Amino acid sequence: QVQLVESGGGLVQAGGSLRLSCAASGSMASINGMGWYRQAPGKERELVAGVSSSGNTWYADSVKGRFTISRDNAWSTLYLQMNRLKPEDTAQYYCAAGRRGVVVTKRVDYWGQGTQVTVSS
Repeated sequence: QVQLVESGGGLVQAGGSLRLSCAASGSMASINGMGWYRQAPGKERELVAGVSSSGNTWYADSVKGRFTISRDNAWSTLYLQMNRLKPEDTAQYYCAAGRRGVVVTKRVDYWGQGTQVTVSS
């Protein structure tokens, strides 16, 4: 099993930046992709960014050019650098890991508890 713990969320003004971190532990050898999802109250959970074991990255159109996903080589830590934040970025952000990547939600095997990001106007 894999355990994921997010941190780094908080309150920030529009235009500001935050860096989210996800500490991973457990059987990470089988993980081929990690990523970040977010969910606002009453909204569907959506993939924000993902990275594969080969280094390929994917970003939602809404965050492309503003967010950057990265990880260390051992998958022990996943990051999401969020710049030029907008109020619509406000959501609970979840770290995700999958044996088959995380671009497809159905392939996500493990989830973190989430960290709140609130962007004020």
